[in-house]
Amino acid sequence: MNIESRDESFSPWRSKLHEIIFEANTPAGRIFDLALIIFIVLSVLCVMLDSVSEFRAAHSTILRVLEWFFTVVFTIEYGLRLLCVQRPWRYAISFYGLVDLLSILPAYLSLVIAGTHYLLVVRLLRILRIFRILKLVNYLGEARQLTRALMASRRKVGVFLFVVVTLVVILGSLMYVVEGEQNGFTSIPRSIYWAVVTLTTVGYGDIAPRTDLGQFLAAFIMILGYAIIAVPTGIVTVEMSNAFRQPVDNRACPVCAAEGHDHNALYCKFCGGQL
Repeated sequence: MNIESRDESFSPWRSKLHEIIFEANTPAGRIFDLALIIFIVLSVLCVMLDSVSEFRAAHSTILRVLEWFFTVVFTIEYGLRLLCVQRPWRYAISFYGLVDLLSILPAYLSLVIAGTHYLLVVRLLRILRIFRILKLVNYLGEARQLTRALMASRRKVGVFLFVVVTLVVILGSLMYVVEGEQNGFTSIPRSIYWAVVTLTTVGYGDIAPRTDLGQFLAAFIMILGYAIIAVPTGIVTVEMSNAFRQPVDNRACPVCAAEGHDHNALYCKFCGGQL
């Protein structure tokens, strides 16, 4: 009994559905992906037009109908994606699974909680689907390699950010002592805010040192800001060069729908399912 149920769960129609939805190497898959891109663009366009008060007042009914039409379409698409993978929960908690879910939730929440329709801006996340679909033109590999480089450098960047936070706290506190409340540095947190703005070379100008020592310290922080820009850039660049040496392909795992496998992989490196 269990064997029959298991065989049924791996039925050919689910495999075919998975090939159409998750793969882009077949004519049906290309048509599905292109149609999805068109729907994403139209959906985002409707959200943008809905933000224009004059257009919304004149065409509110049409926008509402289109909004629910796209919501139903993307809901069906989300259900089909869950249906054609062997472990739906793995896809549901993946990045694209969460994007698909968040893109349809605001419309349904608006039926229960008034005002939540403003959260429809989250539907703009659907446009991220384009980056996955761009594998049709061989850009997905580069996007995955960039993501891999960012993930590989996260600890080094984390240490760098910790050092930067320590610097702005020390420099901000020092500026508070040098300038004092009479020159606009009314507290250490406000002085730290000034240090962050100055170190990042933004320079809003709402607070500025007036003493000679304060201006000297500000000049030092500005030069330091330019100097440290190269640190995270170098870290990520090294990891990117390493990632580009590791080719990946476009296959999606039929079990968990994960992507980004090595070109010669036979099994999914995330769940162990056969590719």
